[in-house]
Amino acid sequence: MDERREEVAAKLALLRNHLGTQGALRLRGTDWFSWATAGASNSVLLARETGVAEILVTPDGAWVLTDEIDAQRLMDEELPDNFRVFQSRWTEPEEREEFVRDHVGPCELWSDRPLEGERPIPYEMAQYKRQLMPTEIRRYRKIGQLAAEAVTEVLSQAEPTWTELELAGAGAEALWKRGLYPSLTLAAGRRRLQLYSHPTPTAEPLGDLAMLSFSARGFGLHANLTRFVSFGRLDEDTRQIHDTLREIEAEALQYCIPGSRLDQIYDTLKKAYQRRGYTDAIDVHHQGGLTGYRVREIVATPMMGHSLVRNEAVAWNPCLAGARSEDTFLVLGNEQTPHLENLTLSNDWPVVEVGGIKRPLVWER
Repeated sequence: MDERREEVAAKLALLRNHLGTQGALRLRGTDWFSWATAGASNSVLLARETGVAEILVTPDGAWVLTDEIDAQRLMDEELPDNFRVFQSRWTEPEEREEFVRDHVGPCELWSDRPLEGERPIPYEMAQYKRQLMPTEIRRYRKIGQLAAEAVTEVLSQAEPTWTELELAGAGAEALWKRGLYPSLTLAAGRRRLQLYSHPTPTAEPLGDLAMLSFSARGFGLHANLTRFVSFGRLDEDTRQIHDTLREIEAEALQYCIPGSRLDQIYDTLKKAYQRRGYTDAIDVHHQGGLTGYRVREIVATPMMGHSLVRNEAVAWNPCLAGARSEDTFLVLGNEQTPHLENLTLSNDWPVVEVGGIKRPLVWER
């Protein structure tokens, strides 16, 4: 807890330095709540981007605002002691608003999800959440390895007679038993892989080829990865399209260094597709971008000029029909000596080196 307390203290100092003496901040999102509390969760209903508690930061105080339903659990199991807790009656939501008005006073109020009278968090402040501290990186490494273990475990046991729903269910179970939330679980067999960019699972049997794709959340951070398994020897057409996709991905990964812009990496991917005859592939699905406390903190587009900095995380997901490549990487090093660290690669998964980086193969079982 001492490490978390120190991390939270540093983050509160960053926020107050930005807000000054006349600013206050209200954080409602599950992403910002986890960031500000060094990994706590305000989630109950997983489908929502806001939770059962929020954070209020003023020049001289920091509170978690919740109601009597969840206050005790949050204090017992989630929160470091940097925060005081204000609990309102769940039948009287106006009590929370009165508390905020009383403690914000004449300060200008900012928010990650602003309501009337509140200002949106500026880009510079949002960057605090994207550039990870050493303690966050240590947590992220743990999450990535647990997610990699989960997908490896499930695909080592899957059978071609399983349905996509059974594969997705086994994937979610493998995450939950490791303490990870399944923010996203995509599962598809041979036929539907060819048709859809987001193959949400159905009752259709897998057949001879299957994909499992995760966004696994732990301590608020997302580990994103996609893996394929072939039940028997992979046919040459499928092998070739996966080989081609890894070559395309490798060109983007080479540019994941401090100082590179997301629009430049997007353009690199676009040209890599085009040189191999896939003229419109860039339009079929987004290509990924920054990840972290959101599954995608920033999606790369032709107009997104965000420049990568050290200790940000990226997750690209280039796609061709029936193939996808995805892992979560830390951008380390500097412009002269860049380094990418793959957080989600298991030692038990077959790999090939492409452009000097180990990438997962289709596992032929």
